[in-house]
Amino acid sequence: MTEEVDRCKKALEIAAKGETVSIVSSGDAGVYGMAGLVMELAATSPEFSKVAIEVVPGITAVSAAASIVGAPLTHDFAVISLSDLMTPWEVIAKRLRCAAEGDFVIALYNPKSKKRKEHIIKAREIIEQHRSGTTPVAVVTSAYRDGQTVAISNLRDFTGAEIGMLSVVIIGNSQSILKDNKIVTPRGYSSKYADSF
Repeated sequence: MTEEVDRCKKALEIAAKGETVSIVSSGDAGVYGMAGLVMELAATSPEFSKVAIEVVPGITAVSAAASIVGAPLTHDFAVISLSDLMTPWEVIAKRLRCAAEGDFVIALYNPKSKKRKEHIIKAREIIEQHRSGTTPVAVVTSAYRDGQTVAISNLRDFTGAEIGMLSVVIIGNSQSILKDNKIVTPRGYSSKYADSF
């Protein structure tokens, strides 16, 4: 993580001298990416605050993963990182509880690492207090990259899949269904426009 700070500071130093600099992040730079860090650092220095910063959007890992497994995000959803490097586990657990209570589809970033193996189990236990064990779940690793894997399962069993730092876990809400091995979260069209269905 300190390398990220050094990298962003160096980019700002070069940009402050009038050069054009790019910082490349995977996914979208504004979603768990470098855009926030660059802007935080720019705000700490009069020299850096004069640098014009442009954030170019990308495709988030959750959007890429969702497109592979169907349409799980077509209603309200929450994205929560299970990494406790900068956010205490107590805060993460509260966010999981609130999202589960609110019946959001929940997407988990950084679900498991070599050192942090239990958070995904704890997350499942928290969510199971508010969802059926048969709720559809997708685990997508390396979406649209070499080595892409997809596992469709349910809340009760998904932790048996291969899960790592390049995985995104998408947990359906109470209305999500599994159809032809694709997860769909209805938005409500069938009840609102029943005559058209």
